[in-house]
Amino acid sequence: MSKRTPPTMPRAQRQIQALGARLRAARMRRQMTQGELAARVGVSVPTVGKLERGDPATSLATMLRVLTALGLEQDIDLLAQNDALGRELQDSRLRRPAARRASPS
Repeated sequence: MSKRTPPTMPRAQRQIQALGARLRAARMRRQMTQGELAARVGVSVPTVGKLERGDPATSLATMLRVLTALGLEQDIDLLAQNDALGRELQDSRLRRPAARRASPS
């Protein structure tokens, strides 16, 4: 029985596919076959193909191993590094005055 992957939003799917295409280009620039990359990463050739096609079911661990095999592991440190929205939400909570508690009578 295969695992069911939840549906991916269209924008996220496009981003995953674009990432897969960039990984494929990186592999090809290194004149590496899918088989060679699969052997280095410890996965099957079809798994590398799925990753390069942007299959959202590919694990994050596989993605990290592929990035490492391609010498791109430092790129993972750039993900979510600048959380502007999170900081804005945090700052807005800090600016709100604290609600007063009713004093016991």
